[in-house]
Amino acid sequence: MNGTESAAAAGAAGIFGVRPARVVVKVGSNVLSRPDGSLDVTRMSAIVDQLATLHAAGVELVLISSGAVASGRGEFRRRGISLGSLDEVSSRQLFSAVGQARLINRYYEFFRDHSIICGQVLATKENLATRRHYLNQKHCMGVMLGAGIIPVVNENDTVSVTELMFTDNDELSGLIASMMDADALIILSNIDGLYTCDPALPEARLIERVSSGENADARISDKRSSLGRGGMSTKYRIARRVAGEGIAVVIANGKRDNILTSLLGLTPGPAPATVFEPAEREPSSLKRWIAHGESFAKGSVAVNEGAAEALLRGGASLLPVGVTDVEGQFEAGDIITVAAPSGEIIACGRAAISSAAAARAIGRKRNGSPLIHADYLYVYGRAE
Repeated sequence: MNGTESAAAAGAAGIFGVRPARVVVKVGSNVLSRPDGSLDVTRMSAIVDQLATLHAAGVELVLISSGAVASGRGEFRRRGISLGSLDEVSSRQLFSAVGQARLINRYYEFFRDHSIICGQVLATKENLATRRHYLNQKHCMGVMLGAGIIPVVNENDTVSVTELMFTDNDELSGLIASMMDADALIILSNIDGLYTCDPALPEARLIERVSSGENADARISDKRSSLGRGGMSTKYRIARRVAGEGIAVVIANGKRDNILTSLLGLTPGPAPATVFEPAEREPSSLKRWIAHGESFAKGSVAVNEGAAEALLRGGASLLPVGVTDVEGQFEAGDIITVAAPSGEIIACGRAAISSAAAARAIGRKRNGSPLIHADYLYVYGRAE
């Protein structure tokens, strides 16, 4: 292939070089909502039009869509219904119950106009915290994709409250992209990507690319939307983790016309974005699940410097001798996190013993049984 042909091929695939076969698209509340909290059906329709173009090009799609709570809130405001002294959790449940019905009905109608069927998938942390439920969810969505159906996924806010909630749908989208072995995850927000400072400032610069394994913490702004729960630091953390699993991640502006089709080279036009380059090696399916275990971990253990260094070098199990503290209540088989002396979470794994047994074994050299075996341990920042 000559230089011209190579450039044309890259253009045809957009920013990815090779067009991804399976893409997870996450659309945030700030993309789908107007300032008054009502649902922006015009923007929804435009996004579905783009997804239909990708679908027609043979790209398998999973849509993670926020907007249920904002949609329900807007409906109550439009009708002038006051909730009085209803608390925040109850209000959220009520808005979600009403808004989710409106949201999925809109999607169904818009996709039907393109002769595409979509199906609703509501998820909670509890659905994904056990391996069996996780695999059941994966199987369901795999069957949908095999039948040409686009899964529309959202957190079930009617039952997900306080500690049972994901940070936001960014966190859920990363888990789904990993679960479904996606080639790419596209996170749509209301700005073009990660910036060096507040995007409203004249000195702000778009960070166009984050290399595999790069730590860009010090050069990003944490711009938080008024409607979503997560900020840019959450998007960065999720994007870096997912890219470390071998999945390309893009953060882009969902309010830009034709942003999705431009990113994949299906329509001309600018596609400013932040691209996270994927790691070359991919972890196993089991370790991909464990990698996102911080979302639903039942407990945590702290380790000393020696144990932390051994884990970060790779290939080591976590032994009780390196543990300095145990938090939470967990049983054998539960997912727990591992914290370095600095407090940073450096790993996640499936506990081989209960929290009570782990607490009794702290610092013991004689007990050779691992607290977490290397086969069930995912170390962040490493390609497994």
